[in-house]
Amino acid sequence: MLFCGIFDGHGPWGHFVAKKVRESMPSSLLCNWQETLAQTSLDPDLESDKKHQRFHIWKHSYLKTCAAVDHELEQYRKIDSFYSGTTALTIVRQGDIIYVANVGDSRAVLATNSDDGNLVPVQLTVDFKPNLPQESERIIQCKGRVFCMHDEPGVHRVWLPNEESPGLAMSRAFGDYCIKDYGLISVPEVTHRHITNKDQFVVLATDGVWDVVSNQEAIQIVSSTPDKAKAAKRLVEFAACAWKKKRKGIAMDDISAICLFFHSSHHEVNLVTTSK
Repeated sequence: MLFCGIFDGHGPWGHFVAKKVRESMPSSLLCNWQETLAQTSLDPDLESDKKHQRFHIWKHSYLKTCAAVDHELEQYRKIDSFYSGTTALTIVRQGDIIYVANVGDSRAVLATNSDDGNLVPVQLTVDFKPNLPQESERIIQCKGRVFCMHDEPGVHRVWLPNEESPGLAMSRAFGDYCIKDYGLISVPEVTHRHITNKDQFVVLATDGVWDVVSNQEAIQIVSSTPDKAKAAKRLVEFAACAWKKKRKGIAMDDISAICLFFHSSHHEVNLVTTSK
């Protein structure tokens, strides 16, 4: 069993919030999974029912974990997370199944071989931006507001009812308690996928990568890197160069990436690179 994740902090204390969530999530998830497993009897006759049940055990465990981690963070007095928060995109690989849980606007993209032999991207997650219909509906129902700044057309942000604050560019996050009563949530979207011989690797990266790199470009960069141990570094360097070309004069966003390979000589290679 393998766990990997990417955590993108924001706000004055964002780095500390991301580190705190990164440190507490794996052990909390494992504990909740073991508890849920102990309370569930895995004895259906059909193998498909067992797979369905295993998914629901992981989903339940993730929901409990994210709620607990967000509550603990709020109580943790050493970090001021009222106006700071973090995203969390994590994967658990158990045998030939991956379970993906996403809070925020980081993205997971799978590289798989199509029937004609080409490597194609499959996006595994939704970028939880405030202008997604189900997200904006929830925020507006909770009296929050969603709109773009005049100097940032197309960048939708979440705002308090009567203040031009905090202007979050995502609709789900840990922390950010100033706006948790106004539609921001830390509930993960949990999905699963059966890994086959056609599936080669998955890329997890922060929105700073996907703002300037397409899904297809990302998997081509990773697959064309001879030394797999340098694949994430090469993707991050490409994204940093793309920012300088495409976003001249705009401060570079946090850029982080992980590449998880399924069929390497080491079975799995977990690579992390971060840049600002």
